Formats: sequence, structure tokens, C-alpha cells
Amino acid sequence: MDLTYPSEAEEFRVEVRTWLEQHLPEGWFDDDFEMSDEERSAFNERWPAEMVEGGWYCASWPTEYGGKGLSTVQSVVMAEEFHRAGAGMRGDFFGDTLVGPTILQWGTEEQKQDFIPKILRGEMAWCQGFSEPDAGSDLASLKATAVLDGDEWVINGQKIWTTQGFEADYIFVLCRTDPDASRHKGISYLLCPMKQDGIEVRRIEQIDGGAEFCEVFFTDARCPKDNVVGGLHNGWKVAMTTLGFERGTSATTGYRRFERELEVIIDAATANGAIEKPTVRQELAKAYSRVQIMRINGLRSLSAIVQGKKDPGVAALGAMNKMNWSEYHRDVMETYINIAGPAAQILTGEGEEMVPGYGRRMTNPDYPADAMQSAFFFSRSETIWGGTAEIQRNIVGERVLGLPKEPRPT
Repeated sequence: MDLTYPSEAEEFRVEVRTWLEQHLPEGWFDDDFEMSDEERSAFNERWPAEMVEGGWYCASWPTEYGGKGLSTVQSVVMAEEFHRAGAGMRGDFFGDTLVGPTILQWGTEEQKQDFIPKILRGEMAWCQGFSEPDAGSDLASLKATAVLDGDEWVINGQKIWTTQGFEADYIFVLCRTDPDASRHKGISYLLCPMKQDGIEVRRIEQIDGGAEFCEVFFTDARCPKDNVVGGLHNGWKVAMTTLGFERGTSATTGYRRFERELEVIIDAATANGAIEKPTVRQELAKAYSRVQIMRINGLRSLSAIVQGKKDPGVAALGAMNKMNWSEYHRDVMETYINIAGPAAQILTGEGEEMVPGYGRRMTNPDYPADAMQSAFFFSRSETIWGGTAEIQRNIVGERVLGLPKEPRPT
């Protein structure tokens, strides 16, 4: 594993860092920097436009589609510098990180010309329609159907855990277009407009009062015939590409939010004296080690990508990383709750507080969880969404270790 960056990458790092220093608010990098709610709101409003103007939004995309055409290493360097500065890189995660790159890889030229500019300009909000009530980790068992009727697909079925479905303009949705094909075949990847009578969205309220997840019901919903990405009945391969973007876009930066969060936990243990307990120190040392494993595995992933390695071990790194960080986060948040003690059960009303590097806000006035309480709740779901830890273990066991496939019920 080569841990050094080429000289041209370091030159690019200086370019990114200089731009950030010139465009972020004065004093941004000072330890005592503060912004009022009004100033923060104004900054959040203008920052995406500055990103677009500077060419940093979706900068890895080809220049002919509005990006900078960055190499993999340049993209990583850019992500590292934006994380170092604590500056946002994304407008719409589902648009610029998932479906946008998928369209660029699999889409027709007409699809690229139609959708990519709107994603770049932030004019189109997206959501992901993969999971169903009986097809979560076993996604290939999905039942939603799309039947061609003239120049349109007619979609019927249900999707669940559809984040931001209540405000999305489009959904990239997996539907079974050949009911006679085997499980992984006969599935197509459609780009379907959400604002129509045939689609009903119901928000799912969580224990902390948030309701960003949704159920989506399709009843004779309509989708243009030409909005199939990657070819008819080829949706499984296209979807795996999308999931690859979801799991592999933060190779050397993903660990940093956990690193900063761990600092908050250590500060809390120091403040209330829990740090004096040997068992607590042991748990914190274990957490530190696991964060460093994330950092090293991220570097392994980057090194493999740069060297063009394609062996099964490299292919399984994404599964290993997802399994590692999600289980780590669940465990360390339980450690935090134990450290905080009874105080962790008290709603402080500080719903606008944010964990450095984590960024989740809880603003529901009826359930004003603080940022760490919110992170604890959210960590319970992270071993499930994006591929359960059990599925990730199957991938590693079967594809890397050569173990027999998991028996399936007959």
C-alpha cells in the first residue's frame, strides 16, 4: 500500500485550500469563530452557488457535463480539504453522489443532457426507491412492477425507507419489468417523476420525532419510456453501481466524523469523571483503535483504486468498511450513553446543537434531542440501511474467504 500522494496531487491540494480560504467567511479557521443563526442561514443559502461558480460542485464529473474532470486522487484530495475546513461539499446527496454518477456511467446521451445540468444547478431533488417491505437486504426479491403502455411505463407497488421522498422531484426506482426472469434479472432502473397523482408519499415518524423516511405507494404511476437507465432488464447491475458510489465516495474522509465525535465523547467522560474508570478508558481506547482501522482501510481502498486492482479482496473492501463503521458507531454511541448516565435521558432542548463533523440536526420542538442523543438514535439504523451487517459478512465470507453460500429457505 502506497501512502504517498504524487506531487501534482499536493499542488492541487494547495489550489483547493487557497480557494477555501478565500471564499469561506473571515475568521472561519479561528478556534473562537462563531456565527449567529442569521449569518449561518445566509451562508448556507449562498454556499452552494459559490461551489457551482468555483467549479467544485460535482468536480469529478467530466468537463463536458459541468465538472472539472478530476482524477480519483484529486477527488480524494478535494474531499480531504473540504473536510479539514468543515465546509459542505454536497447539495443533494441522492442527486450528486448517487444518481448523477450512475447516469454518467450508464445513461444515454439524451439522459445526460436532460438530467445532469439540473442536478448540477440544484434544480432537481431526488430520492431512492430500492427497499420494499419484503425486500430490504434481499433486494432482488422486490415486487414493484413496471409495464410498458405506449410511450410510458406504468408502475405499481410500494417502496419504504425512502429518505426525503416527501420533497423529491424524481425517484430512481427499481421495478420488475420481466416477471418471468430470475431474481436478479428482469429488473429495470427507472427515473420517475414524483409529482403526479399516481404516487402517494407517507412520512414515517421516528422515535426522536424526525420523519425524513417515507413510504411511497405507486398506483398506475407514469414514467417516460426513455427513462430506463442502463438498458431494459439490466437494473440490478446499474443498482450495484449506485450502491458502490454510496459506499465508496469517502475513502479517506469517512472516518473523520467518527474521530471528531469520539473527541466529544472523551470530553464528556473527562467532564463528569467517568474517564477515571478503567472500564471506560478501555472502551475509549478500543473506540480509538477502531477509528484508526477505518482510516487505514480507507487508505487501502484508495491505494487499490489508484493501482487498478480488481481482485475479490479489493471488491469486498466496501462491504468490510460498511460493516466496520456501522457496528462501531452503534457500539460507541452505547458507550457514550453509559458515560453520560442519567443525563443522557434528559431532553435538554438544545436541538440545534451539532456534533463537529457529524452534522445531524434535530429541530423537532416536541422532541428536542441534542446532537449526541440524535446520533445514538440514528446509529441504531446504520447497521441496516445500505446493506445490513449480516449481508456484508456474507459478501466477505463468500467472495473473499471462499466459504459456502448461506443456505436459503426452500
